[in-house]
Amino acid sequence: MIYLFTGILSFMCGLIMFTLKRKHFLLMLLSIEFMIISLFLNLIFYLSSMNYEYFFSMIFLTLSVCEGSLGLCILILMVRNYGNDYITTFSFLW
Repeated sequence: MIYLFTGILSFMCGLIMFTLKRKHFLLMLLSIEFMIISLFLNLIFYLSSMNYEYFFSMIFLTLSVCEGSLGLCILILMVRNYGNDYITTFSFLW
């Protein structure tokens, strides 16, 4: 039960940091990765408590790595084009 509470608490901390740091793209990516890691740990704890196989966790981990690399590619593109990672500097968002 303590593992479930720890996982939910870490996910909520990542969600709070995602909403508070919405101006920097890099900090948003880091908080999303923190939420994915907490979800992965919750998945591992759940699968181990139910004595299931860990195949789905490997699929989840693969997709999260793809999401992280896509986010880093977008970050590099933004820094090369605009010079910073501030979300508020883009005129097409407003």
